[in-house]
Amino acid sequence: MSDAVGYRLLADFVVLLHVGLVIFVVGGLMLIVVGRSLQWSWVKNLWFRLVHLTAIGIVVLQTWLGVSCPLTILENVLRQCAGDATYSGSFIAYWLRSFLYYEAAAWVFAAAYTVFCFLVVWCWFAVRPRSLHSDRDLTIS
Repeated sequence: MSDAVGYRLLADFVVLLHVGLVIFVVGGLMLIVVGRSLQWSWVKNLWFRLVHLTAIGIVVLQTWLGVSCPLTILENVLRQCAGDATYSGSFIAYWLRSFLYYEAAAWVFAAAYTVFCFLVVWCWFAVRPRSLHSDRDLTIS
């Protein structure tokens, strides 16, 4: 396997991680809301909720500060190392990139991420996470 192919595969893997993060943040909020209605106890897990809130908080902070996502930077570096001047990865990577990267003014993203973050914070109070002690009480000894 050539270095270029290896870099392309790593870049495609980074895209998969990026899409996974997006699914976690967006899907996590949906599952919290649905889980409240269906009384799923796991949506109140403190660690899940802290990681979820932190993930969207980092996205919003990066956007407000005008900082590019580290996953985007890493993917671009890997594609450059592969010698790709423009996007030329696999079919899956093409569609994942099309889903993830779309054109809009920077303020649109900042506003959307901020509103989404407020929804996550609202859910923190609407669907209160359990304390660490109650999480331990649910474990099987």
